[in-house]
Amino acid sequence: MKQRTPVVVNILIIIGLLIVFYYLFVQSYAFFSSPYFWGTVVIASILAYIHSAIGDLIENNKFKKLSEEEKASYLAEKKIPFLRRQYNAAFKKQSATEEKDILIDHGFDGIMELDNQLPKWWLGLFWFGTVFCIVYVAAFSFTDFAHPISEYDQEYKEQIASIAEFEKTQPPVTIETAEFLADNIAAGEEVFKTNCVSCHSEGGKGGIGPNLTDNFWNNQPEKKLFKNIFHVVDNGVTGTAMQAWGKNGVLTGRDIQNVAAYVYHINQEQPPITPAQGGAPAYGTEAHWEKE
Repeated sequence: MKQRTPVVVNILIIIGLLIVFYYLFVQSYAFFSSPYFWGTVVIASILAYIHSAIGDLIENNKFKKLSEEEKASYLAEKKIPFLRRQYNAAFKKQSATEEKDILIDHGFDGIMELDNQLPKWWLGLFWFGTVFCIVYVAAFSFTDFAHPISEYDQEYKEQIASIAEFEKTQPPVTIETAEFLADNIAAGEEVFKTNCVSCHSEGGKGGIGPNLTDNFWNNQPEKKLFKNIFHVVDNGVTGTAMQAWGKNGVLTGRDIQNVAAYVYHINQEQPPITPAQGGAPAYGTEAHWEKE
């Protein structure tokens, strides 16, 4: 008669699996403060104890049917600690006397087979994988080892530092050196969303500020559109809510170059957003820009 796994071990395995499953769904350890999680733990533990109690009844019934020699052997084996039994089962070759406990009787065809142990190399790989999994999960959960968020944060900080270092070595972008580059449009859109969308609305269709997608401009200090946008963002517009983003030090010359590229893009390379489409009415006079 084989020894059974202690109920405490079963409960620990169940709790471990519950933690894994809850984390997969919640993606954080906030569930530790949830009564639902601990309620699940309590219910699962009770069911494990019930299962163990039923197993005890079956085991006692089988024990009564054993011979005195078998009872003595069973009791002696039961005194061996659980972990020692697991080690012996994995790495110790079974004796000939133990084969009577691993006989499989097909019953209908009279064939007798032995439920032999798995190969040692297979068991070795299995236990290595199990231990590795436990160590990896523990390291992932409680350290920064192989943690994608921590790695991302570290790489992000390194990239920001490298960009800052690059900016130090580059001459500042001014209205004289600024130029329109399609590669700057995406970065300019992010600057626009952060600083400009509250007045000019999404896509530059206008709101508090004028519509940036049409060809009417109230301020035309420059002859070329891209330079004009740079000038207005850098110096602002006196008497309006349009602040001098560059002169105030809020945006760098490179930021202004990028956002100017985005505004130029939505004005020249995309169809205008008309009032019928939710755009603000024309404001200012029609512009006649020189070619870039």
